[in-house]
Amino acid sequence: MTSRERIKRALCFEEVDRIPIENSFGGELQRKYPSDVASPPFQYPAGRSCGAMNRKGRRTDIWGCVWEAGEDDVCGEVKDSPLRRDWSGLKTFQPPWEVIDGADLSPVNPACADSDRFMIPMWDSMPNPFERMQHLRGSEQLYLDLAYLEPEVYRLRDMVHEYFMKQMALWVKTDVDGVHIADDWGAQQALLISPELWRAFFKPLYEDYCDLAHAHGKFVLMHSDGYIAPIIKDLIEIGVNAVNAQLFCMNIEELAEQFAGRICFWGEIDRQRLLTSATPGEVREAVRRVARAFLRNRRTGVVGQCFWGKDHRIENCEAVYEAWSTV
Repeated sequence: MTSRERIKRALCFEEVDRIPIENSFGGELQRKYPSDVASPPFQYPAGRSCGAMNRKGRRTDIWGCVWEAGEDDVCGEVKDSPLRRDWSGLKTFQPPWEVIDGADLSPVNPACADSDRFMIPMWDSMPNPFERMQHLRGSEQLYLDLAYLEPEVYRLRDMVHEYFMKQMALWVKTDVDGVHIADDWGAQQALLISPELWRAFFKPLYEDYCDLAHAHGKFVLMHSDGYIAPIIKDLIEIGVNAVNAQLFCMNIEELAEQFAGRICFWGEIDRQRLLTSATPGEVREAVRRVARAFLRNRRTGVVGQCFWGKDHRIENCEAVYEAWSTV
């Protein structure tokens, strides 16, 4: 069974020979536990961006938002943006169409043909309308915008969505196996906005991305940090095939009871506590807990994965993949 077959079977809830993994680490960890997932090479023009990401200091992204990081290896925070102070610039503001118009995706199809891994473009290619709206308006101001729902916030949403639909249209015409959506919707114990507002204002956007992807035969993976239990049913309804969520912010056994076999759970293991300060043995037991909850004597519907963070212990990350290899 190839890696591509293994991931696709897990997404379709068919038996696999072993639990597939996404391993973004390099070096010895990649050699010992090769990833079943890969991202194809591509090139976007710099557009309005300048400065280095994940480095101390200031940088500007492709939308003209200014970020500041106080140390290396963190993305930092948005400190200024074209629409942060008021709505006065909304009429003339334009998304970075030049980035999409100048995108070079010519290496994508050859990379897909040359690999037996499941190919999915990652961070630079993903729609993230809620996060982008926060970057452009500031988080606090956007929450006020969503409370009052004045016409301008709808115009901002639709403008951002139009950009991401055009970006998604580029990718679904390539030979990638899936596409990625990413918006962090959860705080530690609740959604950041009410489920009702989420369904009315944002859910239709994600449904459009899923419809476009499925029309071209692509799987859809959605990443969202925090407590997102109230909207997982909605993600299933609109056609999200897999969710990359912080399972340990929620009740794992309740999630499995409701949703195992209905949506694939793509990682992850607690990076707030376990990966930073637990023992490798505790990490392996956490993996076994996820496996007991979701696999239920059927080896499918799960992709093993963990993120690398600045304060994570490499031996704990290795324990994640070691444990998945023995499930």
